[in-house]
Amino acid sequence: MIRAFDAFSLPVLRWLDPEDAHRLAIQGLRFLPPGKPRADDPKLAVRAFGLNFPNPIGMAAGFDKSAEVPDALLRLGFGFVEIGSVTPKPQAGNPRPRLFRLERDEAVINRMGFNNDGAEVVLRRLAARAQHGGIVGVNVGANKDSADRVADYVKLIETFAPVASYFTVNVSSPNTPGLRNLQEGALLDDLLGRVIDARERVRQKAGDTPVLLKIAPDLSLAQLDDVVQVARSRRVDGMIVSNTTIARPSTLREDTRAKEQGGLSGRPLFRLSTRMVAETYVRVEGAFPLIGVGGVDSGGAALTKIRAGASLIQLYSSLVYKGLGLVDEIKRDLTSTLLRTGRDSLSEIVGADAATLTAEDWPGM
Repeated sequence: MIRAFDAFSLPVLRWLDPEDAHRLAIQGLRFLPPGKPRADDPKLAVRAFGLNFPNPIGMAAGFDKSAEVPDALLRLGFGFVEIGSVTPKPQAGNPRPRLFRLERDEAVINRMGFNNDGAEVVLRRLAARAQHGGIVGVNVGANKDSADRVADYVKLIETFAPVASYFTVNVSSPNTPGLRNLQEGALLDDLLGRVIDARERVRQKAGDTPVLLKIAPDLSLAQLDDVVQVARSRRVDGMIVSNTTIARPSTLREDTRAKEQGGLSGRPLFRLSTRMVAETYVRVEGAFPLIGVGGVDSGGAALTKIRAGASLIQLYSSLVYKGLGLVDEIKRDLTSTLLRTGRDSLSEIVGADAATLTAEDWPGM
């Protein structure tokens, strides 16, 4: 069914404006027939952040910003779904056009600006599906015009704790002016301290909800040192590496589109984001797991990300070019790798190449 859907939909969607195509994809998923996904091979199961994932492949934040179709995505075979970024108040985001395909590079540039329906609407949707099961994380961000951005994160933790499988604190989007400043030492320490305090306040009522930190791939290694130190001292449950990049690799072939402002994702981000996974992994020293995201478009890419240090992976931009069948393709490749090498689980190879990767020359951007 998925292959047939991809064969029909991909050519049609690629003819449309990228944002219109995205909207149409969301609407199409609303009409996905109900049913349970095919059971995953037990070898693909991952335990991380105190949660049991049926497989390691997640839908990254940015696709289902307002929690319209998380269950449809889970039925398509994702091991988990991350909705958002959600802000306390509804937000229109930046003016259109704000989403661009770089076809020859299999990449995307976006400057969406946290457009979403706001916490009240998203909470209502997540509460309505609370009995359906499946891992649905909530990526939280601050409103652009907020007078106290840290207070926005705290409010969202308190609001969504009863319905979120985990939280992602997004301080790494390049499309909200000044947001990435929150990755800096003292500011990040204050933010994570208040976020963890908020989680603890609602723990008795809402349970223990893991808190993850999502970082940019554009951090220097000295900045990464500081971020990891703060994350470990504040006892976050994990990190997501990484968000989109503001860099523009010299290898990009879509010269005109590459000049658009915003975050670059897709295949050109793979080497940089994977190097950042490895760098983060060696600094974390096993204190918590990582989710690797950025340019995952094949089973081989997923395996490379895992061997760099990611316990789980996420994708989004590659679906624009490869379709939803990519999810099953990656799972088949990972399963065959485990069988071929005689391993029982992916955990046996997490970080196997991290030290080697960190000794290589820095990826050219």
